[in-house]
Amino acid sequence: MSAATLTPAAHPADTPISLRAHLRHTGALIRRNLLWIRQDPESMFDAILFPVVFTLLFVYVFGGSIGQSLGGGQDRYVQYVVPGLMAMMGMNMAQGVGTGFNQDFNSGVMDRFRSLPIGRGSVLFAKIAVELMRMLFATAVLMVVAVLVGYDIKHWSGLLASVALSALFGSALMWVFLTLGVMMKSAQSVQAMGFLVLMPLQFGSSIFAPTASMPGWLQSFTDYNPLSALADTARGLMEGGPVAHHLWVTLIWSVGLTAVMAPVAIHKFRTKA
Repeated sequence: MSAATLTPAAHPADTPISLRAHLRHTGALIRRNLLWIRQDPESMFDAILFPVVFTLLFVYVFGGSIGQSLGGGQDRYVQYVVPGLMAMMGMNMAQGVGTGFNQDFNSGVMDRFRSLPIGRGSVLFAKIAVELMRMLFATAVLMVVAVLVGYDIKHWSGLLASVALSALFGSALMWVFLTLGVMMKSAQSVQAMGFLVLMPLQFGSSIFAPTASMPGWLQSFTDYNPLSALADTARGLMEGGPVAHHLWVTLIWSVGLTAVMAPVAIHKFRTKA
């Protein structure tokens, strides 16, 4: 067997591909991923159970004590925590896309995709599109459970804007985890790295409780923590209140992460041995 047989001179996926072809490839891969979910409905368990478990856990375990500090009771805490939990939807779906992407690499699926004459970015965009659909489904489950435990939707337009903003930030985080999914050797490594990065962001934020009682240095951290900014923006949009500063912080983080990590993820995917 000759060396030319072992090493292709020009990889079909490295040839220029038109935007129309990219869109067609992305659509086909989105359909493939949705069919896979249909064949494996257990993959939706996290999108169903996460919003149910977290809503009930925080409302009924912490709702009374934190609600009193907010000047009310459990009902007051429900109004506070639901927008924060919405901010978590994108974060948790982002972590899942990284582990799933890594598993696809280890199973050989991604090697097959990279051998096809399709745009490399189409594979990643399709992954993000399907995960955003799962995130929207999880958010719908969250809102159903929230209404059942007493959440009062005051501004429907604010709710829709909050969902859109959560999707924007979630998609930015997905680029980070797609990069980790390519670089890490195992899905467990991706999950562990995600835990180490997201846990401080999650609990060092205003998602679950007000930050006024936190130490000064931690309050400074929460002021520019993107999860705090997203949660506070959602509260302002859904409950009424100032949103400008937190909205800008969220948008800057979302655009910045996407601008930096999307090219890195595509490059790592293209060049992975």
